[in-house]
Amino acid sequence: MSQQQSTNDVSIDEIPVDIANTQSGEVTPAKVPDEIESITRGLAGEHPPTNPLVVLKAARWWYIHGKGGTDPAFQWAIEWARHLATDTPSDVDHFNAFLEYLVAIGFADEKAALR
Repeated sequence: MSQQQSTNDVSIDEIPVDIANTQSGEVTPAKVPDEIESITRGLAGEHPPTNPLVVLKAARWWYIHGKGGTDPAFQWAIEWARHLATDTPSDVDHFNAFLEYLVAIGFADEKAALR
């Protein structure tokens, strides 16, 4: 038996997609689901997630709710997933832009606090 979803709140998995706020670019820490916040903080930390599917789950959320393909959290998650899949070095510029973005939207007061 399937569960009905409202047209404003659709999900593919347990993380809802808020249709009204897709690609608004106005993300605040309060709007980020706990699981996505945890993965995102992990991506900023010294021991980031090593499961590409987990990383891609966060990438999808940031793509939908952030700035689309230009969202720095999305770009870093994709870059990290690429690194995991190919074992090639990741792009430091993407990582720095990701940390600066997290500070700008209020995840931390400074980049060092994310590490």
